[in-house]
Amino acid sequence: MTIQDQNNTTDTDAELIRVGEVLGNEADDLWRERLADAHVDIVPLDQWEAQKSRLRRATTHGAEVAVSLDRGVQLRDGDVLVWDEDRKEAIIARIALKDVMVVEVEDVMDLDPQAIVQTCIELGHAIGNQHWPTVVKGTKVFVPLTVDHAVMSSVMKTHAFEGVTYTFTKGDDVIPYLAPHESRRLFGGAEPPGTGHSHGPNHPAH
Repeated sequence: MTIQDQNNTTDTDAELIRVGEVLGNEADDLWRERLADAHVDIVPLDQWEAQKSRLRRATTHGAEVAVSLDRGVQLRDGDVLVWDEDRKEAIIARIALKDVMVVEVEDVMDLDPQAIVQTCIELGHAIGNQHWPTVVKGTKVFVPLTVDHAVMSSVMKTHAFEGVTYTFTKGDDVIPYLAPHESRRLFGGAEPPGTGHSHGPNHPAH
């Protein structure tokens, strides 16, 4: 594949594609049109890998891609890493967001004032003791899945907070309810396009 950018090159000896910058995102009007009839290969990443400025991964079709971005630049879901105009071929990043534990405290508000304060403090202490990042929206507390479902469930069941319930949901389903800075807190900058996250000074948010 021929890389149509001076910062993205192919190391023919090692058959390694080196990516030095993000060319765009599949959500952009220009790239949506370009990719409509293109052959697209995928670099699968999880939300933590997407925070790295340097990484090496194989695509779903077996190509080796080495990404080396400027400091502070993070990949977003759908970022275009490679584009061959002649062959209409592209490689894009596909980022899988982790599940989120949604803690509901609405029923806590029905308790007496002392119980409300005690439950909220104990819940905050339990979550903080696990070093779990959180985002609070109304009566819901969003906690990203940092360990196994069973472990997080065990923590919640051990404390048995009165009036507190919890469920697990997909990260993609939570994004619409979050502001950009909140989604960055939960997903480390790996949220999908349209949430206001910027690639960096040379790549404004779309």
